[in-house]
Amino acid sequence: MDSRTGLPVVGMVGGGQLARMTHQAAIALGQSLHVLALAPDDGAALVAADVQYGDHTDLAALRTFAKGCDVVTFDHEHVPNEHIRTLAAEGATLYPPADALRYAQDKRAMRERLTELGAPVPAWRPIGEPDELVSFGAETGWPVVLKAARGGYDGRGVWMVTDAAQAAELAATLLAGGTELIVEERVPLRRELAVQVARSPFGQVAAYPVVETVQVDGICVEVLAPAPDLPEDVALAAQQLAIDLATSLGVVGLLAVELFEVTDASGRPGIVVNELAMRPHNSGHWTIEGSRTSQFEQHLRAVLDYPMGDTSLAAPVVVMANVLGGEPGGISIDERLHHLFAAEPGAKVHLYGKQVRPGRKIGHVTVLGDDLDDVRARAVRAARWLREGRE
Repeated sequence: MDSRTGLPVVGMVGGGQLARMTHQAAIALGQSLHVLALAPDDGAALVAADVQYGDHTDLAALRTFAKGCDVVTFDHEHVPNEHIRTLAAEGATLYPPADALRYAQDKRAMRERLTELGAPVPAWRPIGEPDELVSFGAETGWPVVLKAARGGYDGRGVWMVTDAAQAAELAATLLAGGTELIVEERVPLRRELAVQVARSPFGQVAAYPVVETVQVDGICVEVLAPAPDLPEDVALAAQQLAIDLATSLGVVGLLAVELFEVTDASGRPGIVVNELAMRPHNSGHWTIEGSRTSQFEQHLRAVLDYPMGDTSLAAPVVVMANVLGGEPGGISIDERLHHLFAAEPGAKVHLYGKQVRPGRKIGHVTVLGDDLDDVRARAVRAARWLREGRE
């Protein structure tokens, strides 16, 4: 407990943009988020007052960090699960707990558990030998999607395998390098969706509207809220699925369920689970301005066991566009902001304090309004100003 405020201390392992934006939400709740960062130039370390420097894989650093917190949570899934279990055994409170977080850390464990629960998932199989990948492709049809069981994100650790020859060569190389693999069928994808739900230790849940996520080269570039032209029964089923998964997996905090919208033989839409994340998520950044309660405040409410906030939309249409780093050179980011604000005064800008590298997420912009085409065009234009310095 913080003797200055009388409030419990929340610590977040990881100093990236998720911790940075969680810190901003914590200020309104009377807190300064305690952050375990790798370096002083991490996004959250640039703005938070209470920062400890250390590696998230170092048990000693985690142990020291946890001693100063009433509850510890995470801005990524890369803390070793055995370290989380050790800290919990020593009396620390960590959310999500290790038994839940493992399903966001290990795709094989996630697919096994979702299959046990009867959740809609693609046909899949663990791969221990190249021949197993070849036979899977022969059974389900090419191409198939090969995934590293651990560590992949933003398109990394995912390979589209088109034929048996490529399958045999790629699997042999990856397995020889120690990569644990699973393979999934390529589903008849219409688009990608996502839904977030928050769950408290008490078991209270709150689901956000289903959104459409637009991906380019495996990286999310836009989020449309709510997902346009989504039948109400499909939207409700997606929200209920997220609630059921959060409850069954024992999640505390935010759970983001990434979904594929697929069509059956009759052309009727349905949903299939793609990935899980147990933290604030890129697909929920729109909630800062676009929802009555942002995902970052909701995550704090959940891990503190506070009642959940209102998840309704603040406008009929909300569009978030990610800002990816462009090529070096051109006008400065300060000049780009100047032009952006002149061209689109309604855009809300969030920069993450990151060094610019091509393709790296350095921020996002959010625009609210009534017409999807107009709001989307304005958000894309604003993001282009920050990326390229032009309309």
